[in-house]
Amino acid sequence: MRLDKPGILAFIIALILGIAVLTAFSALQASYGFEGGPTYLPWLLGLSLFVLAYFMIRLGVEQFVYSKVKIIYKNIHELKIGSETEEEELARSTDLDRVTKEVSEWATQNRNEIAELRERENFRREFIGNISHELKTPIFNIQGYLLTLLDGAIDDQEINRRYLKRANKSVDRMINIIEDLEVIAALESDRVQINYESFDLTELVEGVFELLEDKAHKKHVQFKIKKELDRPLKVLADRAKIEQVLINLIGNAIKYGNENGQIEVRFFDMDKHILTEVSDDGIGIPPEDVPRIFERFYRVDKSRSRDAGGTGLGLSIVKHIIEAHKQTINVRSSENKGSTFSFTLKKS
Repeated sequence: MRLDKPGILAFIIALILGIAVLTAFSALQASYGFEGGPTYLPWLLGLSLFVLAYFMIRLGVEQFVYSKVKIIYKNIHELKIGSETEEEELARSTDLDRVTKEVSEWATQNRNEIAELRERENFRREFIGNISHELKTPIFNIQGYLLTLLDGAIDDQEINRRYLKRANKSVDRMINIIEDLEVIAALESDRVQINYESFDLTELVEGVFELLEDKAHKKHVQFKIKKELDRPLKVLADRAKIEQVLINLIGNAIKYGNENGQIEVRFFDMDKHILTEVSDDGIGIPPEDVPRIFERFYRVDKSRSRDAGGTGLGLSIVKHIIEAHKQTINVRSSENKGSTFSFTLKKS
C-alpha cells in the first residue's frame, strides 16, 4: 500500500480512531462484566474501523485536495507545455509531490525569464540612447557645415571645399556605424556564414601589419610578432572575419597606445588550439570598465574615443566573430600599462 501525503494523513487519523475504539470497547467490556466474551471482538472492531476510516479519510482528503489543486495545476501545466491538458493526463499527474516540484520549477523559470526581460529592457534603453548619441554628433556636424555654407561661406572657394570635406567625413562615420550595426545584427541572428578554411595565422597578422603601417607610422609605433615555434601556425577559421578581428584589435592598440610605443602579437600552442594575444603599452582599461568593454558603443574614455574616430562597435564585432567560431576572447589590462586581448582558434 503506497503512502503519499494524503495516505499518511489518513493512516494516522484512522490509526488513532482504531486505537481509541479498541480502548473504549475494552473498557466497556470490563465495566459491564463481559470479560468472558470473545477476546478477538475488540480487535476485529478496531481493525475494521481503522480500514474503513483510512479509505474514507484518504478519499475525502484526495478529493478535496484534487478539486482545489486541479485548476491551478492545470493552468500552470498548460502554460509550461503550451497546450491543453487532457483530463486523463491531469488525473495521472496530479500528485502533490509532482505538483509541488512542477510549480517550483515553473516559478523559478518565470523568475529567470522576468529577470532576463528586465535586463534586455535596460540594455535596449541604453542601446537606443547610445546609438542616438552616436548618430547625433555627425548629423549636427553636417547641419552646422551646411548652415555655414548657406549663410554665405559657399562663395568662398577655400572654405566651402573644406566644409564639404568635413561634412563628407561625418557622412562616412554615419555609414560606418550603420554597416557595423548590420554586421552585429547578422552575427547575432546567425545569418552570417562562417567559411572555414586552413590558413597561416602568422601570414595573416603580417598582412594586417602592412595594412595598418601608415597609422602606426604616424604615432611611431613598432610592430612585433612572437611565437613559440618556427613552423607555420595553421588554423581552421574564416580568414576574412579573423582578419577583421585582427584589424580591429591592432587598430585599437595603435589608437590607444603611446607615442613611440610597441604592439606585440604573440602565439601560443594550446594542444588543439592556437592562442593569439595582441598587446599594447597604452593607457589601459580601468578594472571597473573591463567587464563591459565588449558592449556595443561602450567607451572607456568617451571624449578621447570619439576624437580618435571609430564607431564604438569594433570590440563588440570582434567578440561576436570569435563566438561565431565557437571560441572565446578575453582581456586583461592595467591602467597606464597597456592591455592584452587574447582569443583562441582551432588548429587546422
